[in-house]
Parts: sequence; structure tokens; C-alpha cells
Amino acid sequence: MTSTTSDSSASERAATNMAAVAKRQRLQDMVFHRLTQSFSLLVLIALVGIIASLFYNAWPTFAKFGAHFLWYVEWDIINEEFGAAISIVGTVLSAGLAMLIAVPLAFGIAVFLTETCPVWLRRPLGTAVELLAAVPSIIYGMFGLFVFAPVYADYLQVPLQSVLGGMPLVGWLFGGATNGLGILAAGIILAFMVLPFVAAVMRDVFEVTPPILRESAYGLGCTTWEVVSKVVLPYTQKGVIGGVMLGLGRALGETMAVTFVIGNANRMPTSLFSPGTSIASVLANEFGEAEGLHFNTLFALGFLLFCITFVVLAMAKWLIIRTEKAKGN
Repeated sequence: MTSTTSDSSASERAATNMAAVAKRQRLQDMVFHRLTQSFSLLVLIALVGIIASLFYNAWPTFAKFGAHFLWYVEWDIINEEFGAAISIVGTVLSAGLAMLIAVPLAFGIAVFLTETCPVWLRRPLGTAVELLAAVPSIIYGMFGLFVFAPVYADYLQVPLQSVLGGMPLVGWLFGGATNGLGILAAGIILAFMVLPFVAAVMRDVFEVTPPILRESAYGLGCTTWEVVSKVVLPYTQKGVIGGVMLGLGRALGETMAVTFVIGNANRMPTSLFSPGTSIASVLANEFGEAEGLHFNTLFALGFLLFCITFVVLAMAKWLIIRTEKAKGN
């Protein structure tokens, strides 16, 4: 009888302890859930706050110029006549040229590091590429202005203009002064900046491809290019698109490096060598002395840059979803 009573008491204590442990775990899970949820909401609140503050300060410009502000090319601070067309075109052109240069180079680097590079060289070479991402943007700008621009002017601009400048259809692309500054120079410097980001992401996603897929393709007699194009790329295309969009986002918003080499001329570029400006460079050059409607216009440019970046990311997401649906079909 005593033994039965002690056993039941022990069982009750064990059940009580288990209930207490379960209650404590539920409480911990709830606290952890609410804590992580608050972190996510904090980021969302900060994003909404940024959008709201930009739009609030930009409203006087939008109210005065309306949609015409987007394609108006005038930029007259004295008479308070402003348009965003020149800055938008310069931003899109410089970022587009940067991606045209950087993406093929990043793809080649990633393929070499994951497919053909000797094992002993992979880590130091990969680390060297990633270290480029740690270089401050102003260092790229100084390098572009004082080192790259003279070499670019003498050994690229002058030969291209002399050979291609007089050709029909494409000759106008290579007109303008050969002083080492301009839209193409900004695109090349931006390419140097976004290259490590895109290359690092591509290398990482290429490495997650299951080895059995590569080995099977090689076993069937595929070449390295066939393995990359028919096995690795289809398996990792979502990550590749994400890496490219990461680089494009960096290129669109880059400030100091572009400011050094783009020429900072508020006129529509007429060739790859002509000086121009971008939204980020306008903000860097003029925000410190802006007042009145000029101040509001710079906020409007910042809001437009945010919208451009959002559209780019939305297009990337749409492309990924479309690709996934096509694979499912």
C-alpha cells in the first residue's frame, strides 16, 4: 500500500514537472516568436518611415511639376526650374554599362573558381575577389579619377574615337572630349565595384550544386561548358538572378565613385564619352547648399531612386517566379 502511494506520488510529481517544463517552453517560444516578429516589424516600420519622409519632403516639387518632372531636362537653380530626366538617364546608363561589363566577368570568375581552378588556389583567389567588396567607394572614386581616367583617356578613348568615331550608325557613340571622364568611365568604375558582389554570390550558388549532378554529366561525356550551361546554371538560376540584382542595386545607388568620374554635367549625354550626372551624384554635389524648392527637388530625386530600385527588385522577383513556373510546367 505504501509502495503504491509513493509510486503514484512520484508519477504526479513527474507529470507536474513535465507540465511545468512544457509551460516554460511554450513561454520561451512565445517570447522568441514575438521578439523576432518585432525585429521584422521594426525593419518594415523603418522602410515605411523612409518612404514617407522622402515623399513628404518631395511633395512641393511633385505638386509644382507633376509627372512632367520625370522627363523635363531643365535644371535651373536660380529660376527654380527642375527636371529629373538627365539624372535618371545618367543613373540607368551608368548602371546598365556596369552590369554589361561586370556580369560576364563575374560569371567567368565563378566558373573558374568552382570548375577548373586548382584546389590550392581556390581559397586565396576567392578571398582576394571578396576583399574587393571591402574597399570603400571613395577609394574607387579616387582611383578612377587619378589613376584610371588618364590611362582610359590615352589608351581607350583616343583609339576608339579615331577608329570608330567616323563610322556610320555607331560613330556618334564615341564622340566628345577624350578627357577620361564620362558615362562609360563611370560604368567601368561601377563594374569594378559590383564585380566582387556578383562573383561571390555566383560562386557560392555554383558550389551548392550537388556533386552527383556534375559527376553524372561528366560521366555522360559532357564538356565543362555543357556541365555549366545545362546542369549548374539551371539548378542555380534563382541564386544567379539574385546576385545580379544585388550588383545592380549597388550600381544604381552608388554615390562617391560615380561623382568622381561621371563628369557632373547637367546635360543629356550624347555619347559614351560625354559627361553626365546621376541621381546619387546630384545629391552628393548639391545637398549641402540646397534650400527652398531646390531642397525639395533633391528629396524628389531620392524618392525616384528608391522607386527605380524597387522596380528593379520587383522585376527580379517576377522573373524568378516566372522561371519557377516554367520549370514546373
